[in-house]
Amino acid sequence: MIARKSISEESPVRTRIVAGARRHFLAHGFRRVTMDDLAAELGMSKKTLYAHFRSKPELLEAVLHNKFADVDSELRQIEAECAREFPEALRELLACLQRHAEEIHPAFVRDMRRSAPDLFKVVEARRAALIQRYFGKLFADGRRAGMIRKDLPPRLAVEILLSAIQAIVNPPKLAELGLAPQTALPAIISTILYGLLTPAGRKKP
Repeated sequence: MIARKSISEESPVRTRIVAGARRHFLAHGFRRVTMDDLAAELGMSKKTLYAHFRSKPELLEAVLHNKFADVDSELRQIEAECAREFPEALRELLACLQRHAEEIHPAFVRDMRRSAPDLFKVVEARRAALIQRYFGKLFADGRRAGMIRKDLPPRLAVEILLSAIQAIVNPPKLAELGLAPQTALPAIISTILYGLLTPAGRKKP
């Protein structure tokens, strides 16, 4: 599972290792990137690397935790800054998800499919929790503002969105369809949102 690290463990060296691994894993996949490669890239000894992470799987979990923590932090900031402003909140939430989806390249998805299917289940659970929290509130706010259909309860709208994302944005289905996360995720969200918006909501820039 993706475990949270205590504050005392978040040393500058550990933070630099996670940032470097995140950059390489998400862009090039994690199977071909070795701990030797990372140590050389970061300009440190492999002994230092292993002093902070006992294995590459442990480092991968730290990278995924770091990724989700960043998404959560950005979504929380958007929620605070765009309170009661549904159109702006919607635009910013979608832009945030687009930016984070663009960081994930096909090689990483391929490696998750082949080498870490159990870990991807944890990723799906974290992703679902973020969508339920932030889009659930967004849909409720939009409904009150007259921009989300009133005949569709916010919880049901979130479940529809989650079901579509889980059915398509997973390594086997993405590989089958020849899609990348940065293509599939925005397309699913925009398609479902169009069906949820009222005519007034669709007219908003």
